[in-house]
Amino acid sequence: MPLILVLVECGLELIPKHIRDHPAVKKNLSSRIYSSQLLDNSLHFSAMKNLKNREKRGRPDIIHSCLLNALGSPLNKNRNLIIFIHTINDKIYEFNPEIRIARNYNRFKGLMSKLLIDGSIETGNSKLITQFKGDLKELITKFEDPEVCILSSKGKLINEFKDLFIEGIDKNYIAIIGGFQKSGFSKDIFNMSKNLISISPHTLDAGVVTNRIITYYELTYRIL
Repeated sequence: MPLILVLVECGLELIPKHIRDHPAVKKNLSSRIYSSQLLDNSLHFSAMKNLKNREKRGRPDIIHSCLLNALGSPLNKNRNLIIFIHTINDKIYEFNPEIRIARNYNRFKGLMSKLLIDGSIETGNSKLITQFKGDLKELITKFEDPEVCILSSKGKLINEFKDLFIEGIDKNYIAIIGGFQKSGFSKDIFNMSKNLISISPHTLDAGVVTNRIITYYELTYRIL
């Protein structure tokens, strides 16, 4: 069974219409340049001060880091990884394991803007990123008898990777990781599972958590 990785409440969205006239936004915004249409805290910080949940918003760089780690892993190259991202606006996208995410940040932002505008990314006959038509609960129930764990600093600290995954058990393991820098999961996320897991006594970046969870799974199932 593949590991199902879900990055939730990701700070990935187009610039909200009601702040598009702000000087910090107008300075870089162009209808001809996809990357300029994505909300980015590093560029739009002053325009974001009154946005709800602003601590979680405008951070496409976090998703970039997580996806580079996940898609470049041996687990993904062996077709044993399924990746979804869930945005702060409750949109869910699945990534084809064969997609090659640009390492250049601006090119990545352009791709994500195009995804949010068009709803999918396709090339030829291949669908590289597709939108899941449903909410997180419907996504979870799509998988038979899933074992859902939420990675949180508030969870039970595990000391070894074998405490998280059990070798020889064919089970749909779903790992939920926060795709944001500050704040915490919403109540809706916490209500999805009572299985809260911490993999370090320290607060870790989402990219580090992504990398370690994938590595734990690789070690458990001896995937090289």
